[in-house]
Amino acid sequence: MCLAIPAKIIRINVEQLAEVDILGTSRQVALDLVPQAKVGDFILVHAGYGIEVVSEQYANETLELIREFPELAGEGV
Repeated sequence: MCLAIPAKIIRINVEQLAEVDILGTSRQVALDLVPQAKVGDFILVHAGYGIEVVSEQYANETLELIREFPELAGEGV
């Protein structure tokens, strides 16, 4: 199963690499698949690539679910 994580674009360099924030951690991702993305946008990140621009609401809802993962694991789910 593949999982894409929402991230907020902090800055973009001239090579179309973006610094993004994912749950408080900074990463660099390629924007080759989402050239329309801009600073402040939320994107889904998979395998080091931005794959889709998403709304802030969708990103926040998804991140909230991800934050619950450790709790679910403890319940034997």
